[in-house]
Amino acid sequence: MRSRLFWRRSTAAAGIYASVVLGFFGTVIAAHAFSTRVLGLYALVIAATGFFQTLLDLTIEEALVKYGFRFQEREDWGRLRRLFGLALQVKLAGGLLAGACLLALAPAAHALFGDDRLLKPMLIASALPLIQAPENVGGVALILRGRYDIRGFFLFLSMALRLGAIAIGTRYGLTQTIAAIVFAQLLATAAVLGAGWIAFRRNPRAPAMPLGDERHEIIRFVVQSSVATGVVALRTTLSPLLLGVVSSPTQVGYFRVAQAPQQGFAALSAPARLVLLTEQTRAWERGTRETVFAGIRRYSLGAAAGVIVAAPLLLWLAPDLVRIFFTSKNVGATDALRLIVAAGALQFVFGWTKSFPVSIGRPNLRIWTHGVETLVLVPLVVAFGAAWGATGAAGAVLAATVVFVLYWSVLFMRIKKEPDLNITPPTQAAEVVVP
Repeated sequence: MRSRLFWRRSTAAAGIYASVVLGFFGTVIAAHAFSTRVLGLYALVIAATGFFQTLLDLTIEEALVKYGFRFQEREDWGRLRRLFGLALQVKLAGGLLAGACLLALAPAAHALFGDDRLLKPMLIASALPLIQAPENVGGVALILRGRYDIRGFFLFLSMALRLGAIAIGTRYGLTQTIAAIVFAQLLATAAVLGAGWIAFRRNPRAPAMPLGDERHEIIRFVVQSSVATGVVALRTTLSPLLLGVVSSPTQVGYFRVAQAPQQGFAALSAPARLVLLTEQTRAWERGTRETVFAGIRRYSLGAAAGVIVAAPLLLWLAPDLVRIFFTSKNVGATDALRLIVAAGALQFVFGWTKSFPVSIGRPNLRIWTHGVETLVLVPLVVAFGAAWGATGAAGAVLAATVVFVLYWSVLFMRIKKEPDLNITPPTQAAEVVVP
């Protein structure tokens, strides 16, 4: 049993790490093929797509994980089937809404960002949210079967298809690159949905049943998760858009290069977060909550040890890394990259904060923590970005990350000290800690 668990964790980690490497080289290929300004336009299209997709696409997959495990523990297969059916409908509706917003933004892109080459790429990218929307529903079906190793493989497959799309599309231009990415995502979503459907069919067959008394609880969970995810969208995808408004596409290109280490740190924690989400949600539902806290302690100590070694090297080698991977034309991103390294290192150590609120049934904690982070980030990106371009925007990211880390440190200690933690159901405990 232990060897099987180790194999699944190792395979999931390999798939996720490989997908991140492929994603990194996608940025490298774009940086080599495009001028810095066109790279900035590419980053603006990707950021706008991610912003509307994350902001308007209801985050029902977190409820699928939380209540999917609950229904499995009860062997309530009818409600599980109903939950998945509703999730698919909600995801498709959110994808349509996000795509409509991109269609509305496309004609105004020239006025906002000062380049008329954004119109066609944004029109094409408007199909991406709808195509990608159902992918995570298939992924959750795999997670509920404990097969995060297969989920890791499909993350790798998705990024491999995207890398191929970028490699081919950049030979012809920005519009062709976005079109190729849309087609690659179509193939990736079809593959994940197929695997998820096979995994879901392994559950005992039962007709879909109404969610009953838990309907209100699930709706509340979905709303809180969606608001939290929307706040995260403001934090991550809005930064390059705001920088593009107050600065120039060239500075956005530098900022895209500087974000590479942040994405790398997030990728390093991704396998652990996937395992934490799967196993700690199950542990919390079974009442073995000390297991959850012990897992967070182990993760934090291991992540901190890795950061102490890696971060100084990255700071020292930053100019060489930019020249080697992104060419000398993007060396203006060096200072911004150093600041992002510091922010990414802190986010890596606190990577457990992405899964922990879902596992304990308190997605509202993400609203508070990321909300405060966003209140710090947005005005600083505008002010610092206007003054110092990509370097200023990176400084804003670091300042907001420090605030986020301090806030979560206080919250975590309060949660641990709750005297009725082991006897209070998650739905009641959600009212105990209100920042």
